[in-house]
This record gives sequence, C-alpha cells and structure tokens, in this order.
Amino acid sequence: MSRTVRTAEPPRPEAPAARRRGTVGRLLRNPLGALSLTVLAVIVLAALLAPVLAPQSATASSLADAFAAPGGAHPLGADSAGRDILSRILYGGRNTLAGALIAVGIALLLGVPTGLFAGYRGGAFDAVAAWVVNLVMALPAMVVLLASRAILGPNVWVLMVVLGVLVAPGFFRLVRGVVADVRGELYVDAARISGLSDTRIVARHILVVVRGPVIIQVALVAGIAIGLQAGLEFLGVGSGATATWGAMLNEAFQNIQREPALLLWPGLALGLTSSALVLLAAALRDCLEDRGGVPARAPRRRTTATARTAPDPSDDRTPRADLLSVRALSVAYAQPDGQDRTVVHGVDLDVRPGQIVGLVGESGSGKTQTAFSVLGILPEGGRVSSGSILVDGHEVVGLAERAHRTLRGRTVAYVPQEPMSNLDPAFTVGSQLAEPLRGVLGLSRREAAERALELLDLVEIPDPRQVARRYPHEISGGMAQRVLIAGAMSCDPKLLIADEPTTALDVRVQAEILDLLRRLQEERGLGVLLVTHNLGVVADLCDRVAVMNGGRIVETGPTAELLGGPHDPYTRTLLGAVLDKEPARAPWQPRTARSATA
Repeated sequence: MSRTVRTAEPPRPEAPAARRRGTVGRLLRNPLGALSLTVLAVIVLAALLAPVLAPQSATASSLADAFAAPGGAHPLGADSAGRDILSRILYGGRNTLAGALIAVGIALLLGVPTGLFAGYRGGAFDAVAAWVVNLVMALPAMVVLLASRAILGPNVWVLMVVLGVLVAPGFFRLVRGVVADVRGELYVDAARISGLSDTRIVARHILVVVRGPVIIQVALVAGIAIGLQAGLEFLGVGSGATATWGAMLNEAFQNIQREPALLLWPGLALGLTSSALVLLAAALRDCLEDRGGVPARAPRRRTTATARTAPDPSDDRTPRADLLSVRALSVAYAQPDGQDRTVVHGVDLDVRPGQIVGLVGESGSGKTQTAFSVLGILPEGGRVSSGSILVDGHEVVGLAERAHRTLRGRTVAYVPQEPMSNLDPAFTVGSQLAEPLRGVLGLSRREAAERALELLDLVEIPDPRQVARRYPHEISGGMAQRVLIAGAMSCDPKLLIADEPTTALDVRVQAEILDLLRRLQEERGLGVLLVTHNLGVVADLCDRVAVMNGGRIVETGPTAELLGGPHDPYTRTLLGAVLDKEPARAPWQPRTARSATA
C-alpha cells in the first residue's frame, strides 16, 4: 500500500489577543458589569469604612434632633430618636451585608461539596443526600426562622446560619445536576485515563463548568438573605439594638404618617445592593463563559465504569505477552429485567513491546468494549464477567480504581476518536497537556509548560508555542488529534491504545497521523493496540491483526498472512468489501441520458 509523503500542517491564523484577555478585563469592558461592580464596590467600601465616613455613632441619639431635616450635622436627616440616618445606613450596611455573607458561606460550604460528590460519584450517598435535600426544601423558610428566633433568641447572626442551612439544598441541586451531566464527557474520561485523581479532575474540569451557575446562585441567595434579614428585622424579630437596614425600615414604617421620607434611604440601599448583586453575577457569568467563541460541549457519550468481577484463573492455554495479555475476556451489561447481556465473549489477545496489533471489525463487534476493559473505563452497567487482563504483569480485572489509576498514563495511554470532543474547550492546549505532567509526574508549573512544548514538537506540530496558547476550537481536527497523541505520550507509556485515531480526518491527514504513530512506535518501542474498521490502515501499520465479529475473535495472525489468505468467512467478507481492486464506475448520468444510451 503506497504511503503519502508527510507534509507539515499549515499553521492556523493566530487568534485575536482579545480572546485571551483575563476575566477581569472582559468584565470591566462590559458596561453592565462595570456599572454593577462600581455600585456594589461603593456600597461595600462605604460599609467597611463606616467608622471613618459616619458623622457620628449609629446609636448616638438626641431627642432635640428627632425628625431633623437633611442638612448640617445630619446630611440625610435624623430618625424619631434623633439618630443620624447616614450613620445608621453605613453601620447598618456592615451588619446587613455580614449577615448575608454568613448565610451564603454556610450554603456554599454545605451545598457545593456535597453536590460535587453526589453528582460525580452517585450511588448511595447521592440517594440519601437527595432525600435529605427534598426534606429541607419542603420546610417553609420564614416559619423555621421565626421558630429558631423563639428557641435560639433574637440574634440575627444565628438566624443567618439557620438561613444558610435552609438555602444550601439549592446549591446542592444545582451543582449535582451540572456535574452529573458533565461527568460523562469524553474529555473527563481522557483526564481519568491520563492518571489524574478524581479530586484533581473535579477541581480542574468540573468546577470550571459549575462556577457560572454557582455565581448566579450566590447572587440570588445573597439577595434572598438580605431580603429575609430585612424582613425579619422589619417584623421586629431581631434584637433591635443592632443597626440594620431592616431595623431602619421597621422604625420608618412606624412613623410613615409623620415622616414617609424615612423609608427612602434603607429601601434605596436594599434595592441598589440586590440589583447590583444580580447584575454583576450575570455579567461575570457571561465573561467566564466567553472564551472567544468556544463551541458548545459535545453530547454526553459515556459515564463512569462500574466495579468488575475477579478474573477467571482457568486459562493458561498459550504463553502470555509481557505487555498486554487478555484471556477469556467476557463483558456483560445489566438489563432492566435483572439479566446480564454479554457483548464480548471469551476474547484472547496479546500485545508485545514494539508490536502493533490491529483489532478490526465492523461497528458493534466489541472492539471498543475490549479496549475499555483494558483501560478500566467500561460505561455504567458494564462489567468484566469473566476472564483475565494483564497489563505489564499486573492483573487489572477487579483492581481498585485507585490502583488502576496508577497504571493509566504511566503504563497504558489512550488515543480516542473524536479529537475535538476529548479536549476541554475551557482550557488552552498547553494547559491540558501540562495538567497530567503536574498531577502524575509531579512536575512544577514551569517544567510542565516546557515539557508540553516538547510534546507538541514531538508530534510535529509547527510553532508549538503558539499552538499551546490556543483553545481547542482554534485548531484543526488533524492538529487536535496530534495534541491527543502528545497527551498520551506525556508520561512515556509502554502501551498505547488508539481507538479509531483517523476517524473524520481527510486522507492526507490520516496518512500523517499513521506515519506519526509508526515513528513513535519505532523510536520508543511502544506496544500499540489499534482499534479500527479500516483494513487499509491495518495493512499499512499493523504487525498482527485480530478480527472480531459478534463479540468474539474469529481469526488472528500476522497481517500479511491473514489478509493474504483469510480462513474465516467473516474475514473474507470484510476483505471482499474493500473496493481497491474493483473497476471505477462510469460517471453518473441523468435518467434521460441513460435511456438514450441504452
């Protein structure tokens, strides 16, 4: 089979610098964000600097100044007790905002971690947590707060802690829903295969998706907390000795007939603060999600694997390979009726160091399920029902996830199909290559960045420094596939599993990717398991080939012998479907022209 001469892929035009500007810069250029940030900053700074800005103490009163008009010693006037309104607004802001901060902090502390764990792990904790959340959300918040006041006393800080517990389920539900949807993304699977721990994956790939909705929820909860606190104080539930905006509303309402203007300043403070919070959160969410045209994430393809059974030790029919040896492998999936459906039946497969083995068959033949079994990432409901898998001498069937993770990246690496779906659109190419180097090999940030550039050069990407600064949507499909290969090689593995690495690529780029895999295999002595349905790729690249049909290996042997003289009818059918030796069809003609020719 002829080989195409490899040519360097032309560099893509560099993305505008504005796309890579920081979040703060994008926020300040957003008119809505800049305005709301300015208003909120003024309110917060005024509250923090209340001892400096206030003309007098918030509790200082003089009956001679009761209901004093604005001016002189009282810029905004005085209330019914002769207390300065401006001073009470400033000091009341400190207490009101601090109460809201307590409620939001408690809600975040309880809701976000539990939502992350329940959404990512699922299982019994998810079920129990969901039941508790439903119970708490069924409680009427105001009634619980009033009851808490009667039991715990009129301390506004204690009531804000109770409010934080009551609103925490909102964060839990929000975070859990987002995480449950994202955990099956292909780039999350790619991170797991790179050997990253669950904690690092959540911190790196999950939180970046959760942060936008959480920010909006923080603003809403902060507004609710401020409103409820003001409502409680307005009803006289608070102690009354502490200056708050709600207490000022209560005092103004009692004197509304005599001095209705007393309602203006605390009402204006509450309205401006709540509006600024919501508008700032919306603008910040837009800035966080704006990556210069980052496309939507790919649809969810897989979820996490379930536990697998222990291996069946009954197989010692042929000598086992040192690098990868699969014996009598069967994979089953649980069905709604409680029965198991077996999709892979008794597969035997060996890959030795420096050898490329092709696993070929039509779609649905069990190729990818076999590869996933080796990697330990079978979809939810799947398990190895019997058999044995040795990876570099380690039995991986029934291996704990933590122990399996130590093999991924260092010993076995994975190059998936659909390259654009396996790169996280929220991070640059260089950042995604550096993360496994830091998490698995323990390199510093600087060392990992330098190593990432070396990996991009290894896979023959022109101008690695420029490409490392780009986001996945700013590079071509062929370049994205090279990036995935670079990521797979980052921890210098011994075994590379490539699942349809040339899918959806044009012929020239396919040839370049195959030449790259061949060069890496020769230079590093890699063992490669190539999952494909393309017999041309098998003939060009593989030393041995195993043919799968209906979840079984029907024929295996050296590539030249098997393709030159197949024995199994299914293998002959696959070869018969190749059109390389068939004559070209005549050009298409309209029906009328064909009739005239006939």
